[in-house]
Amino acid sequence: QVQLVESGGGSVQAGGSLRLSCAASGRTANIYYMGWFRQAPGKEREFVAAISWSGGRTYYGDSVKGRFTISRDNAKNTVHLQMSSLKPGDTGVYYCAATPAAAFSYHTSWYAYWGQGTQITVSS
Repeated sequence: QVQLVESGGGSVQAGGSLRLSCAASGRTANIYYMGWFRQAPGKEREFVAAISWSGGRTYYGDSVKGRFTISRDNAKNTVHLQMSSLKPGDTGVYYCAATPAAAFSYHTSWYAYWGQGTQITVSS
């Protein structure tokens, strides 16, 4: 089993920056892709970003391209999401996710492991 714990959430004004971290523990050798999803109130969970085991492949949702950067530290079993130029539309609960699959997908069903989520609130 794999456990994921997010940290770094909080409140920020529009235009500001935040950095999220996700620490993985347990059977981390099972992890290949790690990613971030978010869910706003009343909306479905949506893909934000993902990164391959080597860090050589990264993927981003259209709404965050150019503003968010995902990175990975395998020595620490940690993935980070650097968020800049934040907008009120970025508000939501951000979830860390991981999958043993060696292929990318933006579907939530592709990811076997999930964190509890951390709240991000961006005020205008």
